[in-house]
Amino acid sequence: MNRLERIKGCLLGGAVGDTLGAPVEFLEWPAIEAKFGPQGVIDFAPAYGITGAITDNTQMMLFTAEGLLRAYVRGSSRGACHVPSIIHHALLRWLMTQDYPTAIPVSRDGWLIEQLALWSRRTSGTTCLAALKASPRLGAVAENNSKGCGAVMRVAPCAFFANAFDYAAQSGRLTHGHPTGYLAAGLFADILQRIVDRQDSLEHAVTQSLAKYGQMPGMEETRILIERVLFFFYEGYQPTPQRIAELGGGWVAEEVLAIGLWCALAAHSFEEGVISAVNHSGDSDSTGLIAGHLLGVQYGAAAIPARWYAQLELREVIEQMAEDIERVPREYCGYDGEFDQQIEQMYPGG
Repeated sequence: MNRLERIKGCLLGGAVGDTLGAPVEFLEWPAIEAKFGPQGVIDFAPAYGITGAITDNTQMMLFTAEGLLRAYVRGSSRGACHVPSIIHHALLRWLMTQDYPTAIPVSRDGWLIEQLALWSRRTSGTTCLAALKASPRLGAVAENNSKGCGAVMRVAPCAFFANAFDYAAQSGRLTHGHPTGYLAAGLFADILQRIVDRQDSLEHAVTQSLAKYGQMPGMEETRILIERVLFFFYEGYQPTPQRIAELGGGWVAEEVLAIGLWCALAAHSFEEGVISAVNHSGDSDSTGLIAGHLLGVQYGAAAIPARWYAQLELREVIEQMAEDIERVPREYCGYDGEFDQQIEQMYPGG
């Protein structure tokens, strides 16, 4: 499978998991079972007034990707740049689409912010909103002690660029000040990068990533929970709504990563893994997104069931972003290359 297929699978897969979980995000498992039957939710159901709706997770993931591409263009054309600051600027553009004021002046250039379907509020996380609204300058780290899952949710695109762990963790820290909150984001991006760049299996990627980063100060909570998931996997325990509840609800960083990992490790298909990831009492869209990213990067976009792919909101925008992540580093020169002008219009380097 080529690199583009994995990137498309990752971004689309995460969005599909996000969408499948959106209608049941705030429901306890008994309520999900009562509404959808003993299998739980297995098809897109209405959320935010439409069927196939993404949430703020996918919105912020797209703006993170845009920030990474702008940073690439800026670094290639003008030398060094501070990548987390460029991502910060992109996240502030997302904040603008949510009709919130920004303390820092924000440009409205590039193609992504012109996608009007992105300009809809989707129960955005209060920590992300508060931290971005309060940012005194680009690149400033959050002044809170939150380890909510909002930092992990958006960082998958970091996997397709250099320094995935560092940039995912640093961009996570823009909104989440607790080490678990942003280091779990770094670990997630590193796991994805190992699958893309080294063709590692998910299990090998997880064990190698833990071997490299697991002893970092601040990684303890995440490491302990992921080691527990690996034990479950090796013992053959399948994730059920009741067993997932033993790991938590997925509202905080280490839980959302652990639940998504377990469902992806145990699954025999993209569909199976994403369905198990959203059917529990907890943050279903977020755990679905994590599992969808992990399964999509392994199996590629072709593994996404057609019934989900066809209904996915902003599918063309997500595909365009995936294609640009693969294409821009390959085609952008920074000194009057054939595609430079077009790329600079889409991703102005500032």
